[in-house]
Amino acid sequence: TGDLQVMSLASYQLLHPAMYVFAYLGRCVPLFASAKVGHFWETAKYLCKNLAKNLHLLCETANFVDCYIYIINTGAHMASEKTRQRLIDVARQLFAKNGLEETTMNDIAVASGKGRRTLYTYFKCKEEIYGAVVEDELERMSEQMTRVASQNMDPEDKLVALIYSHLNAIKEVVQRNGNMRAEFFRDIWRVSLIRKKFDRNEKVLLTQVITEGVENGHFETDDIQLIVDIIRYAVKGMEVPYIYGRLADGMPKGMSRAVVQKIIHRTLSKK
Repeated sequence: TGDLQVMSLASYQLLHPAMYVFAYLGRCVPLFASAKVGHFWETAKYLCKNLAKNLHLLCETANFVDCYIYIINTGAHMASEKTRQRLIDVARQLFAKNGLEETTMNDIAVASGKGRRTLYTYFKCKEEIYGAVVEDELERMSEQMTRVASQNMDPEDKLVALIYSHLNAIKEVVQRNGNMRAEFFRDIWRVSLIRKKFDRNEKVLLTQVITEGVENGHFETDDIQLIVDIIRYAVKGMEVPYIYGRLADGMPKGMSRAVVQKIIHRTLSKK
């Protein structure tokens, strides 16, 4: 109802000045036809003066149309994104509770309250919505790491904070998603394909922090990209043992962090 009221008001505001201009132009012909020869130019000047005013109204109408279309399109896009996110959130909960294999598209449609037609409008199959769930989790991880990278701190401390932001975030994802964690590690190839965007963002952040350290005189290295790749792959290899507490037979996080910081210090800091 609210949308209809907005559209009705917009339609009135659109049509009112436009119809006024067209009606005005329609009156020009009979005015010229009835004008006496002596008053012809006076009539023409009068009509042209008012025509300029009415054309200004028409231009305002055109601007309004652009704004109106933009508002409608933006509203539709926001509603679409909200529906898609709702489907992803519901699917995440069902995957975490029942596992990927035991969850059906119909389960997701019923739990979301959106219906099968709506679900299939956004996702063709269960595997596609599973990919969207993983991608959404990785997006949250990227946001956490971006916040860490934007903090004002020593480059060495920031680099360590980025590494542990990655490890803690992925541990949280796996622990929160219950039965989905088996799929996360069993189908690691598919997850690796999905996480390419996350990997690119992480590479950018690490490059940014190390470059900042070099420019500020904190770090010294001949090849920033090589160091970035070594750190990325080393952290990726730490994910599973860190998540399950198997890092150095359950070494406490505080001790492991100190070791990581020492490695970074000996590798990058000026001698």
